[in-house]
Amino acid sequence: MSSTSRIRPVWTFAIVSVALFMVVLDNLVVTTALPSIRADLGGGLQALEWTVNAYTLTFAVLLLTGAALGDRFGRRRMFVIGLSLFTLASAGAALAPSTGALIAFRALQGAGAAIVTPLTLTLLAGAIPAQKRGLAIGAWSGISGLGVALGPLVGGAVVDGISWHWIFWLNVPLGLVLAPLAYRRLSESHGPAGKLDIRGLVLGGLGLLGVVYGIVRGAELGWTSATVVSSLGAGAALLASFVAWELRSPAPMLPMRFFRSRAFAASNGVSFAMYFGVFGSIFLLAQFFQVTQGLSPLEAGLRTLPWTAMPMLVAPIAGILSDRIGSRPLMTTGLALQAIAIGWLADVSSPAVAYSTLVIPFILAGTGMALVFAPTANAVLNAVRPEEAGQASGATNAIREIGGTLGVAVLASVFAANGSYASPQAFTDGLTSAAWVGAAVLAVGAVIALLVPGKPRTEDAQAQVAEPAVALS
Repeated sequence: MSSTSRIRPVWTFAIVSVALFMVVLDNLVVTTALPSIRADLGGGLQALEWTVNAYTLTFAVLLLTGAALGDRFGRRRMFVIGLSLFTLASAGAALAPSTGALIAFRALQGAGAAIVTPLTLTLLAGAIPAQKRGLAIGAWSGISGLGVALGPLVGGAVVDGISWHWIFWLNVPLGLVLAPLAYRRLSESHGPAGKLDIRGLVLGGLGLLGVVYGIVRGAELGWTSATVVSSLGAGAALLASFVAWELRSPAPMLPMRFFRSRAFAASNGVSFAMYFGVFGSIFLLAQFFQVTQGLSPLEAGLRTLPWTAMPMLVAPIAGILSDRIGSRPLMTTGLALQAIAIGWLADVSSPAVAYSTLVIPFILAGTGMALVFAPTANAVLNAVRPEEAGQASGATNAIREIGGTLGVAVLASVFAANGSYASPQAFTDGLTSAAWVGAAVLAVGAVIALLVPGKPRTEDAQAQVAEPAVALS
């Protein structure tokens, strides 16, 4: 092996990992800053929701588009463009003078992140030999776990030490260094489609927009309001049209045969359930220590570390194990641990609860997350051809982000129906009701994980890879 071929995977891993870290950090770094943002810019629960959901809305809607643009126009080129957009939007968010401006720039951040995120996995999978993919994806997931771990902590430290504006300024120097480095060091690659599926992009993008927008507005307007019902209905109709078109398109942006694979379909069901339960719960739990116990943002961030640091420690190990024992046992165990942990937190939470009471469920929740991240990504990539990794990654990321958006919207709605910010006890009442819903969805995810096929024998795996090619010939 030449020195260039040995160095390229190292550069690829380093660049995509830092980019992924930025995107994940920015998703959660806002959580501990929400009370400070509310005090500075004003707004209630809905404004806080939009500060989070403006990002996840554009992120979820454009993930398929970002992956398709990378496949058509070059993954390196679109990665650099997405990273540049994310960096510029971060500067805009840091300078935002109002809640409306902050929400707008968060939406632009989400658009940049939607291009970057699926391409991090695609570029990494293309640079790493197949036999080392589990280890590489495990390490990649560990970096994602680091972003999860440091998000609330960095947010709290920055808000305490400077101001909430600086949680966005942190991205700017990283982006200014990383974008030109990516252009120089990453190899260009393209997907299997010879042309861009414009009709698929439009139908899929607008359909996801309708569904996600309806989900986001559901908690605010009520799930039976005309706006929500019409948005969800239009989105569902457009997604049905998208599926119908993709089934007959000569160059589909998302081949529907992916979903005939039990591994692909069940793994995406697991991702949806986990992001629903976890992100909906984190949205409220991240505020718990500040609202009910009067702690500072930094103190609140430090107290979440037993939960958020575990993916950084356990995810690389889970990636290695997924190559050896398969993804199913890890994913099932991970979802079960998270369901137990969130239910445990719902049971013991009170305004005066001792922190020591929360440590064990925090550790269980973080370990459970780590056991799902890498095995799910590995299962999805192993279910498709190597050149189709971009399409598969885009679909998986879109599905899990819709799960996260739905989780925040539904659990915020449950919170609003059972509690409020009026007092520590009122907040706790809403939190515990919402957390039980999150725990139930995570338990359903554990059942779905049992549908993921076990680790195939070598000859079976080769047959699974070859079968789609025969079917399409």
